[in-house]
Amino acid sequence: MLDSDLAKLYECANGTKTINQAVKRHINRFPERFMFRLTEEEVKIFSRSQLGTLKGRGHNIKYLPYAFTEEGVAMLATVLRTPVAEEVSIRIMDAFVARKEMFCYYQDRK
Repeated sequence: MLDSDLAKLYECANGTKTINQAVKRHINRFPERFMFRLTEEEVKIFSRSQLGTLKGRGHNIKYLPYAFTEEGVAMLATVLRTPVAEEVSIRIMDAFVARKEMFCYYQDRK
């Protein structure tokens, strides 16, 4: 997912600025397999097909967007300080616990 999508999802007051600040503060939690920056070419391809990132003033973007993997989305939920991000983080942990319980249940039945 792109940083702009996550900023909306997690209801970040300052948009992608909040995402970028959180990543910078916790960069050790975001290895390349969790997130990466899109290249200029990738941004051009996306903007032509589906993104609205280049609409508006100047038709240019100042910073290349980050793209987050599934693990990066989960990690971002743990470092952001929005009520939505806190709820997502809790739900992720609940899902891990439920998966573990289900695995143990089926292991015991063998």
